[in-house]
Amino acid sequence: FPNACKDELGRLRVGAAVGVTADTFDRISALEKAGVDVVTVDTAHGHSQGVLRVISEVRKRFPDLQIIGGNIATREGAQALIDAGVDGVKVGVGPGSICTTRVVAGIGVPQLSAILEAVKAAAPAGVPVIADGGIKYSGDMVKALAGGASSVMMGGVLAGTDESPGETILFEGRRFKTYRGMGSIEAMKEGSKDRYFQDVEDDIKKLVPEGIVGRVPYKGMVAEVIYQMEGGLRAGMGYTGSPDIPTLQTRQFTRITNAGLRESHPHDVQIIKEAPNYSR
Repeated sequence: FPNACKDELGRLRVGAAVGVTADTFDRISALEKAGVDVVTVDTAHGHSQGVLRVISEVRKRFPDLQIIGGNIATREGAQALIDAGVDGVKVGVGPGSICTTRVVAGIGVPQLSAILEAVKAAAPAGVPVIADGGIKYSGDMVKALAGGASSVMMGGVLAGTDESPGETILFEGRRFKTYRGMGSIEAMKEGSKDRYFQDVEDDIKKLVPEGIVGRVPYKGMVAEVIYQMEGGLRAGMGYTGSPDIPTLQTRQFTRITNAGLRESHPHDVQIIKEAPNYSR
């Protein structure tokens, strides 16, 4: 795997996520001793006093540790995380396919807009932006990177693969895998509730979920999905004459209407054979 992310000793780089809880620093200390490469202080609302306070303290206690903070969706949120001492900013409030934050809490920013805003604070500081969520097609990845993100995080795109943790199920003669959001009741019961600042211990009826559990079509090996995503990225860079991502980030966006979006997808036909990189 020549393209794997490895350290100077040839070991795979390892990251870990922690919440803002009573044992956060104990967890980070154990991770740091184990040789973790990066720690993400990962919450649904990264632009909050509790998160910023924890990040500032982590930076003081572990000055050489790489820290990612998130999630945020505004320029101000990105700047606050940078001022607290992060090495990377994670952007995305509500864009995920299994996330309901925007309709439950009424909070969020369209993902590309959020990336463009966060980059205004992150780029001058030399801090990379991670686009977390909202990637359905490879073209979405192209747009996220062109908007200034240095990397993307994908969940739903990879949820149907062999390597994903969901249960394989048969439905109407087809194979699917279950896919649950971190904000779903099921995930909260397993320990993700602190990400959403909920501390209900016993009565799950008092949890307020911000995600759902669904199913996605089975897709095979993750390598096959990554190959198609990489191919779409290469195509996007080719169309824009971009030999590298920094060049891609200088290209111009065009705003389109809903009519333009409909035109962008296959239309006026019935799809009779599925493509490996497209479904509706």
